[in-house]
Amino acid sequence: MDTILPPELVEAARRVIAANAAIGRKVTVAESCTGGLVAAALTEIPGSSAVMEAAFVTYSNEAKLDLLNVSSDVMETFGAVSIAIAWSMAQGALEASNADVAVAITGVAGPDGGSIKKPVGTVVFARAERGGDPADIHAERKDYGDLGRGGVRLQAALCALELLLP
Repeated sequence: MDTILPPELVEAARRVIAANAAIGRKVTVAESCTGGLVAAALTEIPGSSAVMEAAFVTYSNEAKLDLLNVSSDVMETFGAVSIAIAWSMAQGALEASNADVAVAITGVAGPDGGSIKKPVGTVVFARAERGGDPADIHAERKDYGDLGRGGVRLQAALCALELLLP
C-alpha cells in the first residue's frame, strides 16, 4: 500500500506540486478543521520538498493566536469560523514562513460544534500571496452540509488544494 489517503486527494496534491514546481513557487498551509490533511496530501508526493515550505495545524483558538498572530479582538468579534479569521491565518502563515502563497482552512467538521449561523459542514478558506495587496482578499465560505466528519474534512482539503494552484 503506497498511501492511506483517498486517491482524489493524492491526485489533487500531485497537480498542486507539479504546477507550483513549474513556476518555482513555495506554498504553506494553515489548517484548523482539516488537522494537517492538506499538508499530508502535499508531502505524499515525491518532490514535494521543492514546493512545500511549511504547515501550521492550529486547531485551537489559542494556537491561531500564538502561532499565526491572529488578533484576539478579531477572534472575539467574528469567531474562529469566519472569513476574518481565515484571512488572518493565511497572512500569519505567510509571515511565519518563506512561502509565496498560503491557504488557510477553518470550519466545523462535526459531529458537534455547529450552530444556526455556522452549522456542521461550514468551512471558510482564504488565500494570501506574498507581495499581494492585503486588501485583495480571496476568501470564501462553503457549506458542505453534514457529510460526516471525514467527508467535510476531505471536501475542505480538496478545495484548499485547488486554491494552491497558480
